Amino acid sequence: MKIFVTGVNGQLGHDVMNELASRGHEGVGSDLAPLYSGIADGTAVTRMPYVSLDITDASAVKRVLEEVHPDAVVHCAAWTAVDMAEDDENVAKVRAVNAGGTQNIADICKELDCKMLYLSTDYVFDGQGTEPWQPDCKEYKPLNVYGQTKLEGELAVSGTLDKYFIVRIAWVFGKNGKNFVKTMLNVGKTHDTVRVVNDQIGTPTYTFDLARLLVDMIESDKYGYYHATNEGDYISWYDFTCEIYRQAGYTTKVVPVTTAEYGLSKAKRPFNSRLDKSKLITNGFKPLPDWKDALRRYLKEQG
Repeated sequence: MKIFVTGVNGQLGHDVMNELASRGHEGVGSDLAPLYSGIADGTAVTRMPYVSLDITDASAVKRVLEEVHPDAVVHCAAWTAVDMAEDDENVAKVRAVNAGGTQNIADICKELDCKMLYLSTDYVFDGQGTEPWQPDCKEYKPLNVYGQTKLEGELAVSGTLDKYFIVRIAWVFGKNGKNFVKTMLNVGKTHDTVRVVNDQIGTPTYTFDLARLLVDMIESDKYGYYHATNEGDYISWYDFTCEIYRQAGYTTKVVPVTTAEYGLSKAKRPFNSRLDKSKLITNGFKPLPDWKDALRRYLKEQG
């Protein structure tokens, strides 16, 4: 198969390209930068074809995708700076990327009759209650601009295509780019004590593991909505930090605080990011490994 991947300079796109290469697929990567600007780790993504593409430019999307003519598109590119998205001067830009750019891609996928896999987020829900969100739940109540525009991207895909996968993920960490694990490791090196919220609950997602599942999906025709994070107990960011430091051998003290006590964030965060992933098994997909195992492998990879 020939697969076009957006956002390859980010965490997930990088790993999807490498997973494609490991299975013998033809991957074509894209991002906004003129040249590939992710980590130069010598893996397949650094050697595979790369196209600079602004997904908000409909004519450019049409030209590039018609030229590549892929069998599937894995759409990882997004505006993910959640707090910056709340700034008045950025709202239109965020919507242009997350909603408009996604619509541009979906339109050409329909024209080419190719599959599309869109990465979404738990932020499309209001994050209330304690019950895990079901993948086919339509009770959308995003709390912030990021969540609202990612929902608009979902609706663009589902309203345009029949051959689509919409995969909601949460708490992502990977080798290429910034993430919570890297941040907490850096903070733990320079602080004796850190304060971390303990009233936002979910499960982490390791992009290396997620990439495997996403390629499994595009090799199939089991279309629809899915939730995908690593397996294991639902935890708080406080719990996650404690495990990060335990596995890394840090002695940094972690102090649990409420979201209100922590303050700082412009964008509202969901308290309940529990995602029900049982549909993966129902449809014959292999779930991701336990998040503690994923963290162990990630820390080993990071050295």
